[in-house]
Amino acid sequence: MLRILLALIVLGMPAAAAAETAIVAGGCFWCVESDFESVPGVTEVVSGYTGGTTRNPTYKQVGKGGTGHYEAVEIMFDPAKVSYAHLMELFFRSIDPTDAGGQFCDRGDSYRTAIFVKNARQRAAAEAAKTAAQKALGQKIVTPIVDAGPFYKAEAYHQDYYKGRGIILTRRGPKTQANAYKFYRDACGRDKRVRALWGDAAPFVH
Repeated sequence: MLRILLALIVLGMPAAAAAETAIVAGGCFWCVESDFESVPGVTEVVSGYTGGTTRNPTYKQVGKGGTGHYEAVEIMFDPAKVSYAHLMELFFRSIDPTDAGGQFCDRGDSYRTAIFVKNARQRAAAEAAKTAAQKALGQKIVTPIVDAGPFYKAEAYHQDYYKGRGIILTRRGPKTQANAYKFYRDACGRDKRVRALWGDAAPFVH
């Protein structure tokens, strides 16, 4: 790898930017994963848990409460194609940052919003995005910006749930995971609330 980098420098060619990660909590991690995997420059989004004290928590433990963990996602992206600052702008406009008790129909501590920053540069960008979002909304934003801690990957069945083909039983009968996800998202009122808050500035509302 070092030889390749040196060769690029000698030839006057820029070396590829190293991949970066952003960690955010925006309510149901299926929804946040679905939203951000559609962003050009994002290479992968992983659903998981962070912000608490319990090591290697399970979905059941986090949902029950007492772990301190949020449902969160780790967003891997190419900074040459999309900036951390832009991801933060998209994040605020994809949630209800005025709600301290959860998101949409999902209530409780594990569904709160937050941004978990890894360094001073990320914190400055997140704070700037928060200030801009508060000004745009004209309402107090309660989403905290905190130092990142350990991120625990959620169980395999949660990853890419929004496009899964497995059959599950819902209140409306058997559905594929993808259809069950769409039903859940519509019934939870996520897009309706985001549209009411952000209007045309909402990036993932279709």
